[in-house]
Amino acid sequence: MSLKTNLLRFADRVLPVGVADAHCDIPCGIYDARDAIQAAETVVKMTSLIKDLEAKGLKTAEDHMQLARYTLVKEEHARKAKNDILIIWTDYFNPKRMAGHPDLHEQVWNACKLGSYVKSHADLAKANEFKAALE
Repeated sequence: MSLKTNLLRFADRVLPVGVADAHCDIPCGIYDARDAIQAAETVVKMTSLIKDLEAKGLKTAEDHMQLARYTLVKEEHARKAKNDILIIWTDYFNPKRMAGHPDLHEQVWNACKLGSYVKSHADLAKANEFKAALE
């Protein structure tokens, strides 16, 4: 290995760089809720699969591992959907655009509260309600 590679590896161990997620702050005008809705659909599907596993009973280690995978995906997608909606709410809606949506703040707040709920619960009715709130 080269000296440069060794120095970079050493620097990474001493001063590790974390992963950062961001949305650009350039007003490109490309804001679409479809990603959030698709993530909410995944939440509904994973919740349904969790309920199916629950109904049949967790009998094997594989059942428990599958439950863990479904739960992880459900939580990741609930977080993604909330984040996508918050970006649209904070970056796209300025005072001029808000004029046509007087109850937007309450709608976003309610959708995000549902997102928090479905992230930590396996409630199919609430998962469907979350998806509907994003639509």
